[in-house]
Amino acid sequence: MTTRRLLLHMCCGPCAIYPLRTLRADGWSVHGFFYNPNIQPCREFERRLEAARTVSEREELPLIVRDDYDPVEFLRNVVFREQQRCVYCYSVRIEAAARIARKSGFDAFSTTLLYSKLQKHELIEEIARDTSRRIGVPFIYRDFRQGWREGHEAAKMMGIYRQQYCGCIYSEAERYHRGGKKDRPPK
Repeated sequence: MTTRRLLLHMCCGPCAIYPLRTLRADGWSVHGFFYNPNIQPCREFERRLEAARTVSEREELPLIVRDDYDPVEFLRNVVFREQQRCVYCYSVRIEAAARIARKSGFDAFSTTLLYSKLQKHELIEEIARDTSRRIGVPFIYRDFRQGWREGHEAAKMMGIYRQQYCGCIYSEAERYHRGGKKDRPPK
């Protein structure tokens, strides 16, 4: 029997744990792919990459890292379109994963973006399915959100860094503004 190979785009280490275990239970041989040019500032990018590498090591997950970091390029593509920034952000990462999957002979690809309760789940699925058709590699859809608590606890047990915002500078600012004035950083 031939093993089916899947490339899993990883937004970070903690968000990869539950999807990885679920996909393996479904019979997939999973490889991770870390590519996240949206993450700001640079230190946050480094912490998330370190956490992804820790999960890779502890879960025996082969990991492909695209660690080019260009926050200026990301901002050029979203400035004055902040309300639509997630479309660009999801698209660039999902397309990169699909292209690597096709080039490297994977049978399919998926993304850990489907794990977060805070992400725009339907938009991610729509972009991934469209990208799958254009690039020519199957997209495996799973709603990983039901495993959020399990993955969160596993990350805590591993002692790995768990971020407090999506990744871009806009989501970091929103984190402070959600609860009203008391949560806003001082001016």
